[in-house]
Amino acid sequence: MFKKILLPTDGSDYANQEIDRVTNLIDSDGEIIILSVVSELDSSIFQSKKHVAEVNEGMINEAIDNVNKMKAKFPEGYNIKTIVKTGAPAETINDVAKDIGVELIVISSSGKSGIQKFIIGSVSERVLKTAEVDVLLVHNK
Repeated sequence: MFKKILLPTDGSDYANQEIDRVTNLIDSDGEIIILSVVSELDSSIFQSKKHVAEVNEGMINEAIDNVNKMKAKFPEGYNIKTIVKTGAPAETINDVAKDIGVELIVISSSGKSGIQKFIIGSVSERVLKTAEVDVLLVHNK
């Protein structure tokens, strides 16, 4: 059993499969941290900085909604904290894991598919390769 588990989410349906795994692995007095990472747009490469700021704000609000929705799906009685950060997803996930001292990262094998996965790459793969703690990779069904 683990005292502190990090549960990254991108809001995809696949991320919900992780809840069963986490509830079976967390100590009764353990803490679950649900994390969503937002990759903000860089306003220096766009003409309308106001528009970029609005898009970034929308993505942050969506990330907040994602972590709150995931938290609501857990049964009562779990100690759950939510975090939203901006940055490169894999690197930020690993940084948060290290900074808050988690023992395990539980992540689904992919939230993206098709061309998005090809262009962006697999966040879970990068987390798995670079994490300093154990990673449970949940296979998508």
